[in-house]
Amino acid sequence: MASRLPDGYHGNQGLGTLSAQAPKVRNSKSDSMGKTLRLPGASRRVSAWSGDLEELEERNRTSPRRHLFGKRTVSVPHQLSERCDVWSSGSDRSGVRAHSDTDDRSFEESGSGRSSRDPGGGQPAILLRGIFHIEKRSCDVSLTCNQLQWSPIQPESPGSTSLTHQQKEEILDLRDIFSVKLKRRRSAGQTKGGTLLGITIFLCIRKGRKLKDRSVHLHNQSEDYCDIWFKQLKEILNGFPNRPKSLKIIINPHSHKGEASKLYYEHVAPLFKLADIQTDVTETTYAGHALALLRECELQEYDGVVCVGGDGSANEVAHGLLLRAQIDAGKNTDTIFTPVRAPIPLGIIPAGSTNVLAYSLHGTKHTGTAALHIIMGNIQPVDTCTFSSSNKLLRFGFSAMFGFGGATLALAEKHRWMPSSQRREFAFLKTLANLKPESCELTFLPIKNEEVKYRGAQKNKREKAARSGSKDPWQHIQGQLLNVSIMAIPCLCSMAPRGLAPNTRLSNGTMALNIVRNTTRQEFVKHLKRFATLKNPFSFPFVDTFLVEEVKISLRNYGRSSQEQNGNRNTAEDICPWNIDGDLVEVSSDIHVRLHPELINIYGTNVEELDGFNAKCSCL
Repeated sequence: MASRLPDGYHGNQGLGTLSAQAPKVRNSKSDSMGKTLRLPGASRRVSAWSGDLEELEERNRTSPRRHLFGKRTVSVPHQLSERCDVWSSGSDRSGVRAHSDTDDRSFEESGSGRSSRDPGGGQPAILLRGIFHIEKRSCDVSLTCNQLQWSPIQPESPGSTSLTHQQKEEILDLRDIFSVKLKRRRSAGQTKGGTLLGITIFLCIRKGRKLKDRSVHLHNQSEDYCDIWFKQLKEILNGFPNRPKSLKIIINPHSHKGEASKLYYEHVAPLFKLADIQTDVTETTYAGHALALLRECELQEYDGVVCVGGDGSANEVAHGLLLRAQIDAGKNTDTIFTPVRAPIPLGIIPAGSTNVLAYSLHGTKHTGTAALHIIMGNIQPVDTCTFSSSNKLLRFGFSAMFGFGGATLALAEKHRWMPSSQRREFAFLKTLANLKPESCELTFLPIKNEEVKYRGAQKNKREKAARSGSKDPWQHIQGQLLNVSIMAIPCLCSMAPRGLAPNTRLSNGTMALNIVRNTTRQEFVKHLKRFATLKNPFSFPFVDTFLVEEVKISLRNYGRSSQEQNGNRNTAEDICPWNIDGDLVEVSSDIHVRLHPELINIYGTNVEELDGFNAKCSCL
């Protein structure tokens, strides 16, 4: 059976004539990678991916030159989690940065052969063109600066004089590639060299909200041929910006039921190694260890900092990065100041119970998704708050709760001997049973040129009338309040799929101020249950919500009885608990919260932009 190349095929310069490059297609099923290949002195063989150009060049010098196409074709599994191969990384790293534009389409789907990125609709210049064996089919493969495309070559039937018929082209966007390796067959115990099988391309594809890795194998046993394609693909990938090459990893070993380290080394570290990312790993040993580490760390040596832990760990690292930026910039944090941005991005590998920050950035707590967002360099600017007391900075953060939210966390912290899930449930139920309001006075600055009241919420007529007759941009609320929450991010989680603050976004320059006035326990429970549904949780008459830029909270007679108010003051009772990003912060004075737009970059994306996230909340 003969095989012909399509008209217009011009081959590659320096690779010899096309007639010498024609592949020999075999139909034998004995070529499967699942079969045992018996080699002299070895009872089994393994496969390895190599990314070392020096190893390739050394082998070219010491080994005899081979034909551009070998006689064997091999198929291997596509899923990284299903294969039993091992890979080795060399000194040549493809750590580059680009925005992952993956979607629900699979790379196996056919395309039109025309670059979707070309505004003129014309064909981009072809850098390389040749023949590889892909999925047991001989394919005509071409490479441009932004796409890899191929189509199977159909052999002619006996006696036919017509030219070969080509099927539809399949197109792969180069921005979806995060690694390129040389595929080799090695005997057991062999760490270098081996029989070249071809090139393996590793992809990041999107499945709903999750990101997953897949691979495409371009089979060809010619060292020279694969050398040219390998170097060209590496050169293109190295031209993408924003992908990290070196990361500082901070692991809280007590997170994820004490298995955060295992989670990282089994599910995240292999992906970082495959992407040729160098890592420096530190496991924290005490509270505040991450903060102390970031004060002394040489951040200029890294492209990003990655935290493996829950919300408390992630926010401690975020606070440490921002605090380090203020120290380096010479800012005085004991006064009201304008903070500078964090110098490098933050990555979050969720390993906690709620994972609010990771869920808000990734739309899921899937570990592989978080790792691939970091590898692909998907950077999302995020608004951040400063929490100050008596003009001194308490911490940087993204959300805070006072009242019911703070009291629940304070009670849970007193029972840390209990399992985490039981501790949270116990604290929630006991605080709900002892539900009581706190006397507070709030002063806040609404965002400009916006309807500050959430749609569906009941307006207080007296407050509305007072605001209409006043020129003061600041608004005031005082009284008995059950809960006050201030959030610069939506605070998504599995228990609140629309978030605790669905009226704000990651980087829209607003904070959500949600106020729950005194009401019955039954009505308050109804309000809380709304967060787990698509119904509006702020449509109750005792709930107000505003979009603000700045908030000042004064606590009047917090935790004191009438006798203590008359002079018998108990200072221990005068300290009020705040839940700031899942951490308990106890203060005895007023709190000043300010919003700072896009103060930090975090690896992730805007969840609303993900495919499949089309459901609408009735309250928006």
